[in-house]
Amino acid sequence: MALLPIIVAPDPRLNKKAKPVAEVDARVRKLMGDMLETMYLAPGIGLAAPQVGVLERVIVLDLAHEGEEPRPLRMANPELLWVSDEDAVYNEGCLSVPEHYADVTRPAKIKVRYLDENNKEVELEAEGLLATCIQHEMDHLDGILFIDHLTALKRNIILRKLLKAKKAAPQPARDHAL
Repeated sequence: MALLPIIVAPDPRLNKKAKPVAEVDARVRKLMGDMLETMYLAPGIGLAAPQVGVLERVIVLDLAHEGEEPRPLRMANPELLWVSDEDAVYNEGCLSVPEHYADVTRPAKIKVRYLDENNKEVELEAEGLLATCIQHEMDHLDGILFIDHLTALKRNIILRKLLKAKKAAPQPARDHAL
């Protein structure tokens, strides 16, 4: 397993649409494992491949509480089959939008189809926090961040703060060519 660097907004790579994987093979399983390790150490409850610079339709989630046995979900090529008319509001955050949270309204219940880590097609009905997390991570696959669901004013305030924090952060040393 390897830790992967998490891309932080604003970054144009987070706005790109990811491509489907042909199959869940050893390479994709390794990516899923690396993503889970990265997510657990961040710490977070979900991570999408574009957040670690891989433009493939792969997401991982784990809603287990601290001290509980991990219950990771690994999804490739997830697609929504159905969403409820009923909405739910959750205060969302994101590893690519650190230290910022906002209420986001999404369908309360969903049905999703995906390939699991064994390349088997699975259909899953989800509600509550799990439904919200799946939709949040699926948004990343289409280049959408949770802040894109906010008003332009709120989104721009958060983006300005993130840009200011990026500029203030120490830059890694670079070797110079002669």
